[in-house]
Formats: sequence, structure tokens, C-alpha cells
Amino acid sequence: MRIVLLGPPASGKGTQGRRLSASLGLAYLSTGALLRENVANRTPLGLAAAPILARGEYLPDDLMCPILADWLVKHDSGPGWVLDGFPRRMPQAEFLDQWLAENGVKLDAAVALEAPFDELLRRTRERVECPGCRWSGQRPELSEGDLCPKCGHPAAARDDDHEENFRSRHTEFTDLTVPVIDFYQTSGRLISVPASGTKHETAAIILSHLNRPDSSLKIEI
Repeated sequence: MRIVLLGPPASGKGTQGRRLSASLGLAYLSTGALLRENVANRTPLGLAAAPILARGEYLPDDLMCPILADWLVKHDSGPGWVLDGFPRRMPQAEFLDQWLAENGVKLDAAVALEAPFDELLRRTRERVECPGCRWSGQRPELSEGDLCPKCGHPAAARDDDHEENFRSRHTEFTDLTVPVIDFYQTSGRLISVPASGTKHETAAIILSHLNRPDSSLKIEI
């Protein structure tokens, strides 16, 4: 099964992507986490990406598409994958469709997570993330500076989780990714999922659309 996760910043793509990966035995790619790791490690990709990410902008297609192609070559031999953060623009969606066609496989679903702007802004203000395993949660669950429940590293606010950056990323999403969502809607591959509830409720809705048993929800991510 091959799935892409779409949605505005703080809609829960990372949380739901990891849940789907664990529940269905799929490879998982978070392009955001991958880029932040490269920025932290000051790799050539990270150095090129850092100023773009700091402005709350998407990376250009000529950087993102080769990253995605390399990852797909390494991970497409298994039962499938979940992509979180790709495609973000129409040229990326077209690139992915071309790659799938050339390799004789298909995209099973594009899952679009939906939540009101004010809810997304609140989540951004309260979000903390583990720099080790990239687990993320909200401050009512975990106070900044506490240990990650998955790997024990200290969790903290993400560097890009300030309001100005969020607003910029949300505008980028509206201008560039909403047309991608419309594209998948038109081609009959879109699953629209309300994501204002708990992560467990959102996961249950996604799995029901994918016709997967409720037993999958026993996996906690």
C-alpha cells in the first residue's frame, strides 16, 4: 500500500504517518524531519535548506524531487510506504505519478487532514518534539524539557514553531498544496479526514477509509 499524507502545518501528518507506518508495516518518510536532521547536522542539503526553512518556505522542486526519488528506490521493494510532506506542489505530484508509472505501481490513497486555522495555531504554540526519534506531542501531554516517552531524549519546541513561521507555512500550503489536494480529488484518490479530534480518533477515521481492522489501533505511536 502506498499513501501520501497532505495537510497544513500542525494538522498531525507526522503523528498519523508514524501510526500508519507501524500499524500497516509500511516504510515512513517525513520530509520535514529529514530536512531538520540535515540542518542540524550541517550537511550540504541542510546548509542549502536552512535559510529557506527559516523563512517558512517550501524547498524548490529541484532539491526535493531527487531526495524523494533516492528514498523511493531504497524503500519501494517492501509492502509499501507512507509519505509525509511530499508532494507539496503540483510539479512534485506530477513527478511522483511519473515515478509510480515508470515502476509499474500505483498510489492507493492521498489522505488530506483538515483542521481550522485557530486550532492549528494553538497546536503549534504547544508542540514539543524529540530531536532523537522525532516523536512529537503537546505540552499538556509533555512539558518542554521533559523526557521523550519513546526514547528518553529531552523534548523541546521545534525551531520552526514560531507564529510568523507558521503563518508563512500555512500560506504556502494554501497557495501550493491545496491545488495538489484538488488534483488527487479529481483523480479519485483523495480521502478527506477531519483532524480536530484526538490522534486516536483521527487514526480510526483514516483506517476505516482504508478498510483496515480496528485492531491496528492497538499500536501506540
